[in-house]
Amino acid sequence: MPRLPLIENLTRLPVPFGSNILVEFDPASQWFNACLTILAGWLKSSGTATYFLSARPPDNLRIQIDRLGLDAKDLESKDKLQIWDFYSATLGQKSKEKYGFDSLKVADLSIVISRGVMHGSVSPNHIFLRENFSTLFRFNDEKSSLEYLLTRALPAATLTKSTSIHGITTGVHSDWVYKQLEAAVEGVLDLKVEEVEGEARNIIRIRKMLNAPFDSRWHTLKVGDNFEVSLEK
Repeated sequence: MPRLPLIENLTRLPVPFGSNILVEFDPASQWFNACLTILAGWLKSSGTATYFLSARPPDNLRIQIDRLGLDAKDLESKDKLQIWDFYSATLGQKSKEKYGFDSLKVADLSIVISRGVMHGSVSPNHIFLRENFSTLFRFNDEKSSLEYLLTRALPAATLTKSTSIHGITTGVHSDWVYKQLEAAVEGVLDLKVEEVEGEARNIIRIRKMLNAPFDSRWHTLKVGDNFEVSLEK
């Protein structure tokens, strides 16, 4: 069974399939590299993945995947990895990718997701990674964004029996949004930066995890030369 790097290093049992995990991250934190580390570790242990990209161009992501010892284009050609391009739409451009979105309005996204992800078939060892939900709120009001997340993005994990990890930036939405999402998911992680003796230190903890006993203490993260993120021993 594939493992979730970082996350399952802090749990004493595997996270059950069909779980939604919310990651609330500081904007200056190492979340995007941590998200990529989770993706690479999952793929290396024979899992398959769908990655919803919002913070960088698709080719930049492929370069980073290759740095972690994988061949992104080969994985895509074998349908072990799907990269869904949100990023182009944030620039007002049409995606050139096989999987992309021309609009980030929730009405349009709902149609794409309901026809595709929610009713598609995936392998038992599949993971969905959405690196930053907060992008959605730039193009929609809070109420409609939250309704989309609660009725489309989160239920996809349960319907497909896949693990889903969703990143959201801290400090940019109302407390109501965070509380609604925290109540709807099986797991909540915090990733933030603290200053220790003049040095920025990235730390992570699990705040909530249903169906898997976990370590709730803060742990320091370290970043390798290839940008792989791991727990500092």
